[in-house]
Amino acid sequence: MELIQSFSVDHTRIVPGIFTSRVDTLGQYAVTTYDVRLKRPNREPVIDVAAMHSLEHLIATYLRNAPDWKDEVIYWGPMGCLTGFYLILKGNRASREIYDLLLRAFKSVDDAQEVPGTAPANCGHYLMHNLAMAKWYAGEFVKYLEANADNAAIFEYPKAERLITEDGQSFFDS
Repeated sequence: MELIQSFSVDHTRIVPGIFTSRVDTLGQYAVTTYDVRLKRPNREPVIDVAAMHSLEHLIATYLRNAPDWKDEVIYWGPMGCLTGFYLILKGNRASREIYDLLLRAFKSVDDAQEVPGTAPANCGHYLMHNLAMAKWYAGEFVKYLEANADNAAIFEYPKAERLITEDGQSFFDS
């Protein structure tokens, strides 16, 4: 079975950032999946589950209401490993091109007075939210993005080495 693209990223070297995970073509349209990584996998504590849930609600609400982007947003949701989020947008833009959008989105968390969509009728686990911790993680990511805006490493995946045997079989080291 072929290794899926996201498993070919060297998770021992990835840093927080905004990465193009994959670009798919659906008919005549391109759809891009971005890896919005807040934590270093396997080296930093993951994001608290309740804070992750709150960030999911807060950032999704921001993105789907951003006048210049709302019609481009297909999906915003957490990674199972709790180190970041996936953003799926219409079109094919370099990850640097969505830097300002994500910086604004994460900055907006600091202004939130409540987490939207947290009533039992709106949320599958409405009691599992932590706005204070969501603000802390968002603030930490904003500072990191601002400090590293000119660092190419926050926009380019470190790829795992692809090992090819003498008989042409391909393997990944991750």
